[in-house]
Amino acid sequence: MTLQIVAKRDPHAFEILPRHWVVERTFAWISKHRRTTRDYEHLPASHEAMILWAMIALMTRRLAATAHLSDTHLQERQLTTR
Repeated sequence: MTLQIVAKRDPHAFEILPRHWVVERTFAWISKHRRTTRDYEHLPASHEAMILWAMIALMTRRLAATAHLSDTHLQERQLTTR
């Protein structure tokens, strides 16, 4: 994981920081899982495991949905070539 610290140029002017929304979006996805919204875990390692579990669940749902969509795309392509 890489971390990039971006300094503001002018403290009194509004400026969009690069890729700042990616972190906020990821935190929103993680907080959808019940075990990650509150501080249920006593050890940092178990909390880290819950975050990994939430992201694995998210990615497996995305991969399963992509496989379904790619099959539909192939079926449409076969119909148009006939």
